[in-house]
Amino acid sequence: MHDLDREFEEEFNWISKHAPKELVRERSTKGGTIRGFGPFVYGYSVTIVSDGKPIIREFGNMKPGLPGGRPAVQLKSHREPIVDVMQDEKQIKVVAELPGVRKEDIRLNTREYSLIIRVEGETRKYFNEVELPVEVEPNSPKATYVNGVLEITLNKKKAAALGKGFQIKVE
Repeated sequence: MHDLDREFEEEFNWISKHAPKELVRERSTKGGTIRGFGPFVYGYSVTIVSDGKPIIREFGNMKPGLPGGRPAVQLKSHREPIVDVMQDEKQIKVVAELPGVRKEDIRLNTREYSLIIRVEGETRKYFNEVELPVEVEPNSPKATYVNGVLEITLNKKKAAALGKGFQIKVE
């Protein structure tokens, strides 16, 4: 147990020295100052596509480390949202979970093969560059945000010239 206590103390000290200020919270109590860190988030989603192969997407602001080693904490003030990408013959649909933000704080940009989701809210920040499975029309997206869920629909690209990307308006 002493070794485990020592390891926890070492990890806590490492995080307290390296955590971005946005992930550190202090409050005063009668007994002194209490310092808290986080949230630190890690997870993954699995989608089985039509050919039966799974697509695994990680999210969060930390990643698992080597077995028996320290987690690879990104120690960034933003989180990576949970994102699902679906497609039919004509369109790509991207669904992202962004709880606790206002739609005015959501910034979306698209290129032929990627979608960038960036949120700079007062209390929460998110960022993810989503790789799209096929080329899309960068100026075609429609986006809605309702109850913490962002949905973006993009038209698959026909034969058009490549561009530098376009910003998407969230409705």
